[in-house]
Amino acid sequence: MYGNGILAGMMVTIKRFVATYVDDLRMIGRRYYNPAGIEYRRSKDTKGIFTVQYPEEKLPVPEEFRFIPFLVYEVQEDGTHQDRCTSCGICAKVCPPQCIWIEQTTHPETGRPVPEPVEFFIDIDICMNCGYCAEYCPFDAIKMDHNYELGSYDRHAYHIFNKERLSRPVEYYAEIRPDNYAREEAIRREKEAKKAAAEAARAAKAAE
Repeated sequence: MYGNGILAGMMVTIKRFVATYVDDLRMIGRRYYNPAGIEYRRSKDTKGIFTVQYPEEKLPVPEEFRFIPFLVYEVQEDGTHQDRCTSCGICAKVCPPQCIWIEQTTHPETGRPVPEPVEFFIDIDICMNCGYCAEYCPFDAIKMDHNYELGSYDRHAYHIFNKERLSRPVEYYAEIRPDNYAREEAIRREKEAKKAAAEAARAAKAAE
């Protein structure tokens, strides 16, 4: 009959309103400002309506949450940083808003390009956080970050990130995206094993 939909909607609102206080009583001392409570509040089991007391209280973001990109580097045995990025420029080509600029390294003697970026810029005000750059990178050198607190009063200078501000160690990527990192490393090890097996087979065939 007419009005049933309105009554049904109001009943849902009242149910959630009451569930808020019931859940608060059930989780006394554990629902707010508590790691276990925060984890509960971001799960599907939470009930009622609640307000996050931001910035004092922050809910953890899901692993697949993406904000601006960052560059991945690996720390070598001698302590130096080895960039995964080869400055191929694929990320800049697929970027819809064209917010990525790359300056490629050149050999000081020959002047030929070196597969390493001397500088890498991203304008975070233009970036739409789509993740295309990370998806199309063939070297797993660019990933999407979880840091979303990037506001400032000087956006013209501060919001253009250079290579130094964009670079993060591979351990950081493993920390914020453990499932993705484990999956990619398994694929990487499988490819290396196949390559080593193929090289061993060629060496054995050449020795015959």
